[in-house]
Amino acid sequence: MKMVKEHKCLDEKEKSHLYKIGMFAQMNHITIKTLRFYEEQGLLFPAFVDGENGYRYYTMDQMPVLHRITALKQAGFTLEDIRKLNNISDPAGFLAKKKEEILSKISDLTMQLAMIDGYMADSNAFLDAPVLIKTIPAVIAATMQKRIETYDALFDMMPVMGAEMERLDVTCALPEYCFTHYLEAGYKDEQILVETCQAVTERKEDTSLVKFKEFPEIQAACIYHKGSYNDFPRTYAAILKYIEENEYEICGNIREKYIDGVWNKETEEDWLSEIQIPVRRAKR
Repeated sequence: MKMVKEHKCLDEKEKSHLYKIGMFAQMNHITIKTLRFYEEQGLLFPAFVDGENGYRYYTMDQMPVLHRITALKQAGFTLEDIRKLNNISDPAGFLAKKKEEILSKISDLTMQLAMIDGYMADSNAFLDAPVLIKTIPAVIAATMQKRIETYDALFDMMPVMGAEMERLDVTCALPEYCFTHYLEAGYKDEQILVETCQAVTERKEDTSLVKFKEFPEIQAACIYHKGSYNDFPRTYAAILKYIEENEYEICGNIREKYIDGVWNKETEEDWLSEIQIPVRRAKR
Protein backbone atom coordinates (compact mmCIF):
# COMPACT_ATOMS: atom_id res chain seq x y z
CA MET A 1 0.00 0.00 0.00
CA LYS A 2 1.37 3.38 -1.00
CA MET A 3 2.49 5.59 1.88
CA VAL A 4 3.16 8.61 -0.34
CA LYS A 5 0.22 10.72 -1.42
CA GLU A 6 0.81 13.70 -3.70
CA HIS A 7 -1.02 16.92 -2.80
CA LYS A 8 -3.50 18.10 -5.41
CA CYS A 9 -6.20 20.68 -6.15
CA LEU A 10 -9.38 20.00 -4.17
CA ASP A 11 -12.94 21.25 -4.54
CA GLU A 12 -14.78 23.10 -1.74
CA LYS A 13 -16.42 19.92 -0.39
CA GLU A 14 -13.10 18.16 -0.06
CA LYS A 15 -11.50 21.20 1.56
CA SER A 16 -14.03 21.03 4.40
CA HIS A 17 -12.43 17.75 5.48
CA LEU A 18 -8.89 19.13 5.57
CA TYR A 19 -6.88 19.72 8.74
CA LYS A 20 -4.13 22.27 9.03
CA ILE A 21 -0.70 20.81 9.70
CA GLY A 22 -0.76 21.98 13.32
CA MET A 23 -4.10 20.32 14.06
CA PHE A 24 -3.13 17.14 12.21
CA ALA A 25 0.12 16.94 14.19
CA GLN A 26 -1.77 17.44 17.47
CA MET A 27 -4.33 14.76 16.55
CA ASN A 28 -1.53 12.25 15.97
CA HIS A 29 0.70 13.26 18.90
CA ILE A 30 3.67 14.23 16.75
CA THR A 31 5.36 17.52 15.96
CA ILE A 32 4.93 19.76 12.94
CA LYS A 33 8.66 19.36 12.39
CA THR A 34 8.18 15.59 12.06
CA LEU A 35 5.44 15.99 9.45
CA ARG A 36 7.61 18.37 7.44
CA PHE A 37 10.52 15.92 7.71
CA TYR A 38 8.37 13.04 6.42
CA GLU A 39 7.40 15.26 3.48
CA GLU A 40 11.07 16.00 2.75
CA GLN A 41 11.84 12.27 2.88
CA GLY A 42 9.03 11.44 0.45
CA LEU A 43 7.07 9.38 2.97
CA LEU A 44 3.95 11.49 3.52
CA PHE A 45 2.96 14.49 1.45
CA PRO A 46 0.21 16.95 2.45
CA ALA A 47 -3.11 16.30 0.74
CA PHE A 48 -3.28 19.97 -0.21
CA VAL A 49 -0.91 22.96 -0.20
CA ASP A 50 -2.43 26.43 -0.46
CA GLY A 51 -0.70 28.11 -3.38
CA GLU A 52 -1.12 31.58 -1.89
CA ASN A 53 0.25 31.12 1.62
CA GLY A 54 1.92 27.69 1.50
CA TYR A 55 -0.24 26.29 4.30
CA ARG A 56 -0.26 22.49 4.38
CA TYR A 57 -3.39 20.41 4.94
CA TYR A 58 -3.97 16.72 5.67
CA THR A 59 -7.00 14.43 5.65
CA MET A 60 -8.27 11.71 7.96
CA ASP A 61 -7.44 9.16 5.22
CA GLN A 62 -3.75 9.89 5.80
CA MET A 63 -3.82 8.86 9.47
CA PRO A 64 -3.34 5.11 8.77
CA VAL A 65 -0.33 5.99 6.59
CA LEU A 66 1.20 8.04 9.39
CA HIS A 67 0.45 5.36 11.96
CA ARG A 68 2.11 2.75 9.75
CA ILE A 69 5.28 4.84 9.56
CA THR A 70 5.29 5.18 13.36
CA ALA A 71 4.70 1.45 13.89
CA LEU A 72 7.49 0.47 11.51
CA LYS A 73 9.89 2.87 13.25
CA GLN A 74 9.02 1.27 16.59
CA ALA A 75 9.75 -2.14 15.00
CA GLY A 76 13.27 -0.99 14.24
CA PHE A 77 12.86 0.09 10.61
CA THR A 78 14.82 3.10 9.41
CA LEU A 79 13.19 5.72 7.21
CA GLU A 80 15.19 4.29 4.33
CA ASP A 81 13.72 0.84 5.10
CA ILE A 82 10.22 2.32 5.10
CA ARG A 83 10.86 4.06 1.78
CA LYS A 84 12.07 0.78 0.24
CA LEU A 85 9.09 -1.10 1.66
CA ASN A 86 6.81 1.43 0.03
CA ASN A 87 8.35 0.91 -3.40
CA ILE A 88 8.93 -2.84 -3.71
CA SER A 89 6.64 -5.47 -5.15
CA ASP A 90 7.49 -8.14 -2.55
CA PRO A 91 7.03 -6.63 0.93
CA ALA A 92 6.83 -10.12 2.50
CA GLY A 93 10.39 -10.91 1.41
CA PHE A 94 11.67 -7.60 2.72
CA LEU A 95 9.95 -8.15 6.07
CA ALA A 96 11.36 -11.69 6.32
CA LYS A 97 14.88 -10.32 5.81
CA LYS A 98 14.29 -7.70 8.50
CA LYS A 99 13.07 -10.44 10.84
CA GLU A 100 16.30 -12.37 10.30
CA GLU A 101 18.32 -9.25 11.12
CA ILE A 102 16.39 -8.80 14.38
CA LEU A 103 16.83 -12.48 15.31
CA SER A 104 20.57 -12.11 14.71
CA LYS A 105 20.64 -9.08 17.03
CA ILE A 106 18.72 -11.05 19.67
CA SER A 107 21.29 -13.84 19.38
CA ASP A 108 24.14 -11.35 19.85
CA LEU A 109 22.41 -9.80 22.85
CA THR A 110 21.85 -13.25 24.34
CA MET A 111 25.56 -13.91 24.00
CA GLN A 112 26.32 -10.62 25.74
CA LEU A 113 23.98 -11.58 28.59
CA ALA A 114 25.80 -14.89 28.95
CA MET A 115 29.10 -13.02 29.23
CA ILE A 116 27.64 -10.78 31.93
CA ASP A 117 26.39 -13.87 33.78
CA GLY A 118 29.94 -15.16 33.61
CA TYR A 119 31.26 -11.95 35.13
CA MET A 120 28.69 -12.13 37.90
CA ALA A 121 29.31 -15.83 38.64
CA ASP A 122 33.07 -15.55 38.91
CA SER A 123 34.17 -12.03 38.20
CA ASN A 124 37.85 -12.50 39.01
CA ALA A 125 38.37 -15.56 36.83
CA PHE A 126 36.26 -14.25 33.99
CA LEU A 127 37.92 -10.84 33.90
CA ASP A 128 41.35 -12.48 33.83
CA ALA A 129 40.43 -14.65 30.83
CA PRO A 130 37.27 -13.62 28.96
CA VAL A 131 36.32 -15.51 25.81
CA LEU A 132 36.10 -13.38 22.65
CA ILE A 133 34.91 -14.19 19.13
CA LYS A 134 37.55 -12.85 16.76
CA THR A 135 38.45 -12.98 13.08
CA ILE A 136 41.87 -14.54 12.51
CA PRO A 137 43.28 -13.23 9.20
CA ALA A 138 44.50 -15.52 6.42
CA VAL A 139 48.19 -16.33 6.71
CA ILE A 140 51.04 -18.02 4.86
CA ALA A 141 52.91 -20.29 7.27
CA ALA A 142 55.96 -22.49 7.43
CA THR A 143 54.80 -25.75 9.01
CA MET A 144 56.37 -28.81 10.55
CA GLN A 145 54.31 -31.93 11.19
CA LYS A 146 55.35 -34.68 13.58
CA ARG A 147 53.98 -37.35 15.88
CA ILE A 148 55.44 -36.67 19.30
CA GLU A 149 55.62 -38.91 22.37
CA THR A 150 54.31 -36.29 24.80
CA TYR A 151 53.50 -32.60 24.79
CA ASP A 152 56.90 -31.82 26.31
CA ALA A 153 58.46 -32.89 22.99
CA LEU A 154 57.18 -29.64 21.47
CA PHE A 155 60.11 -27.90 23.13
CA ASP A 156 62.50 -30.10 21.12
CA MET A 157 60.52 -29.79 17.88
CA MET A 158 60.46 -26.01 17.64
CA PRO A 159 64.25 -25.37 17.59
CA VAL A 160 64.63 -27.90 14.76
CA MET A 161 61.97 -26.10 12.76
CA GLY A 162 63.57 -22.73 13.50
CA ALA A 163 66.97 -23.92 12.25
CA GLU A 164 65.47 -25.20 9.00
CA MET A 165 63.63 -21.91 8.44
CA GLU A 166 66.89 -20.02 9.00
CA ARG A 167 68.64 -22.25 6.45
CA LEU A 168 65.90 -21.45 3.93
CA ASP A 169 66.27 -17.71 4.65
CA VAL A 170 62.63 -17.44 5.66
CA THR A 171 61.38 -14.10 6.98
CA CYS A 172 58.77 -14.26 9.74
CA ALA A 173 55.71 -12.09 9.26
CA LEU A 174 54.92 -9.20 11.59
CA PRO A 175 53.14 -9.26 13.91
CA GLU A 176 54.57 -12.67 14.70
CA TYR A 177 52.07 -15.51 14.73
CA CYS A 178 53.24 -18.94 15.86
CA PHE A 179 50.76 -21.68 16.70
CA THR A 180 50.41 -25.42 17.02
CA HIS A 181 47.33 -27.40 16.16
CA TYR A 182 46.40 -31.03 16.62
CA LEU A 183 45.52 -33.06 13.55
CA GLU A 184 43.58 -35.90 15.12
CA ALA A 185 40.20 -35.72 16.85
CA GLY A 186 39.97 -36.15 20.59
CA TYR A 187 42.48 -35.70 23.38
CA LYS A 188 45.61 -37.86 23.52
CA ASP A 189 48.35 -37.79 26.13
CA GLU A 190 50.90 -39.68 24.01
CA GLN A 191 51.70 -40.28 20.34
CA ILE A 192 50.18 -36.92 19.44
CA LEU A 193 50.11 -35.80 15.80
CA VAL A 194 50.86 -32.08 15.80
CA GLU A 195 51.65 -29.37 13.29
CA THR A 196 53.62 -26.33 14.34
CA CYS A 197 53.10 -23.22 12.21
CA GLN A 198 54.95 -19.92 11.90
CA ALA A 199 53.55 -17.04 9.84
CA VAL A 200 55.99 -15.97 7.10
CA THR A 201 56.13 -13.26 4.45
CA GLU A 202 56.31 -15.63 1.47
CA ARG A 203 56.31 -19.28 0.48
CA LYS A 204 59.58 -21.11 -0.10
CA GLU A 205 60.31 -24.51 -1.61
CA ASP A 206 59.13 -27.35 0.63
CA THR A 207 61.76 -29.52 2.26
CA SER A 208 61.60 -32.85 4.07
CA LEU A 209 61.24 -30.94 7.36
CA VAL A 210 59.29 -27.80 6.54
CA LYS A 211 56.25 -27.36 4.29
CA PHE A 212 54.60 -24.07 3.34
CA LYS A 213 50.83 -23.67 3.53
CA GLU A 214 48.17 -20.98 3.24
CA PHE A 215 45.61 -20.90 6.04
CA PRO A 216 42.32 -19.08 5.23
CA GLU A 217 40.67 -16.48 7.42
CA ILE A 218 38.66 -18.02 10.25
CA GLN A 219 36.25 -16.93 12.96
CA ALA A 220 37.44 -18.26 16.30
CA ALA A 221 36.54 -18.31 19.96
CA CYS A 222 39.69 -17.10 21.72
CA ILE A 223 40.90 -17.09 25.30
CA TYR A 224 44.26 -16.12 26.82
CA HIS A 225 46.13 -18.49 29.11
CA LYS A 226 48.73 -17.22 31.56
CA GLY A 227 51.23 -19.63 33.08
CA SER A 228 52.30 -23.23 32.61
CA TYR A 229 50.96 -25.34 29.77
CA ASN A 230 50.10 -27.95 32.42
CA ASP A 231 47.17 -25.73 33.38
CA PHE A 232 45.70 -25.72 29.86
CA PRO A 233 42.82 -28.10 30.83
CA ARG A 234 41.26 -25.44 33.09
CA THR A 235 41.36 -22.84 30.32
CA TYR A 236 40.06 -25.31 27.75
CA ALA A 237 37.14 -26.09 30.05
CA ALA A 238 36.23 -22.38 30.19
CA ILE A 239 36.30 -21.81 26.43
CA LEU A 240 34.46 -25.04 25.59
CA LYS A 241 31.76 -24.15 28.09
CA TYR A 242 31.41 -20.75 26.43
CA ILE A 243 31.09 -22.33 22.97
CA GLU A 244 28.37 -24.70 24.14
CA GLU A 245 26.37 -22.14 26.11
CA ASN A 246 26.41 -19.58 23.29
CA GLU A 247 25.23 -21.97 20.56
CA TYR A 248 28.45 -22.23 18.58
CA GLU A 249 30.00 -25.37 17.14
CA ILE A 250 33.65 -26.19 16.45
CA CYS A 251 34.47 -26.22 12.74
CA GLY A 252 38.24 -26.68 12.47
CA ASN A 253 41.48 -27.62 14.17
CA ILE A 254 42.13 -26.01 17.55
CA ARG A 255 45.15 -23.71 17.61
CA GLU A 256 47.45 -22.91 20.51
CA LYS A 257 49.17 -19.60 19.84
CA TYR A 258 52.40 -18.91 21.71
CA ILE A 259 53.06 -15.29 22.64
CA ASP A 260 55.57 -15.47 25.51
CA GLY A 261 57.34 -18.62 26.67
CA VAL A 262 60.60 -20.28 27.60
CA TRP A 263 62.39 -18.40 24.79
CA ASN A 264 61.83 -14.94 26.34
CA LYS A 265 60.53 -15.40 29.90
CA GLU A 266 62.44 -16.71 32.90
CA THR A 267 59.51 -18.22 34.79
CA GLU A 268 56.47 -20.25 33.74
CA GLU A 269 54.18 -17.79 35.53
CA ASP A 270 55.01 -15.23 32.81
CA TRP A 271 54.25 -17.50 29.85
CA LEU A 272 51.33 -16.25 27.74
CA SER A 273 49.39 -18.27 25.19
CA GLU A 274 46.08 -18.00 23.39
CA ILE A 275 43.73 -20.86 22.59
CA GLN A 276 41.92 -20.27 19.28
CA ILE A 277 39.01 -22.57 18.36
CA PRO A 278 37.39 -22.12 14.92
CA VAL A 279 33.63 -21.81 15.40
CA ARG A 280 30.38 -21.12 13.57
CA ARG A 281 26.82 -20.68 14.71
CA ALA A 282 25.20 -24.03 15.49
CA LYS A 283 22.31 -24.94 13.20
CA ARG A 284 18.95 -24.60 14.91
